[in-house]
Amino acid sequence: MTRTSPAGLRLSILDLAPIAPGETVAQAFANSVALAQTAESHGYERIWYAEHHNMARIASSATSLLIGHVAGNTSTIRLGAGGIMLPNHSPLVIAEQFGTLASLYPDRIDLGLGRAPGSDQATMRAMRRDPMSAESFPQDILELQGYLSGESRIEGVQATPGAGTNVPLYILGSSMFGARLAAAYGLPYAFASHFSPGLLHEAVTAYRQEFTPSAQLSSPYVIAGVNVVAAASSDAARHQFETTRRTLVRGLVTRSSGPGEYSDAEIDAFLTTPNGRQLAAMLTYTAVGTPDEVSAYLTDFAKEAQADELIVAHQSTRIADRLESVALTASAVLG
Repeated sequence: MTRTSPAGLRLSILDLAPIAPGETVAQAFANSVALAQTAESHGYERIWYAEHHNMARIASSATSLLIGHVAGNTSTIRLGAGGIMLPNHSPLVIAEQFGTLASLYPDRIDLGLGRAPGSDQATMRAMRRDPMSAESFPQDILELQGYLSGESRIEGVQATPGAGTNVPLYILGSSMFGARLAAAYGLPYAFASHFSPGLLHEAVTAYRQEFTPSAQLSSPYVIAGVNVVAAASSDAARHQFETTRRTLVRGLVTRSSGPGEYSDAEIDAFLTTPNGRQLAAMLTYTAVGTPDEVSAYLTDFAKEAQADELIVAHQSTRIADRLESVALTASAVLG
């Protein structure tokens, strides 16, 4: 049973199925199941999985398959993509995939859509992606929506499964483009403020001001991303966050500079440089501390972001710590 805070705020989770150092992909998937089961029992609204490619520590690349696996091991929580990078795919194939999921797990499947590649240039070429494919993102959304509603825009083509499932669509973004597109189409808008905070306020304001009601949604609905590390003590939470931040930065540095081992001291020194500070700024919106401290931060952030729902990335390396953070955050915010 999902719950809301006393102020009506909903909590959800973003899970990238991270592969922790020394763990396997299979363990990452088992961790995602455990995370979803814990979230379900603590009243979270939904869990989304993001499409990323060619990232050694992220196992959510085959997003629809992971959603199906987790759905089969849970009962009530909503599951979906946050998001599918639609220019990587044909709208018909995505309609069939998510129509299949919606048929197997009725009223539990969401479909968040983004237009970024979710990868680097070499990986884009390996996926056979046309560099100009993002230009057709608005038209592709309408085509996909037609397949899922059973009112195809392509004569003689229907999505089976998919037609009539009306899987709810969400627009993901971190720019004004996504905000205005979501407003024009009358769709919910999810802002990726957990890693790209810069235009949060401008984008949400524009979305709310320009929103046009649709068959799916009568009034604006905003989901904002935020990082969380909740623990029994402030010191424990801070230690977990520092460990996770170093791991994230180490991965980004290694990817750009080639293989190499970087000590904690070297990573900390890098974080004082202009490039390091730019990477650290990705985690601007992060709640770290005890349950009460995290609850206060999230409540203030939701008001600041004009958010109806927060989608939380629990940023601890160890699954035991993430499960604790999931439970403590829900108990403090949702009661």
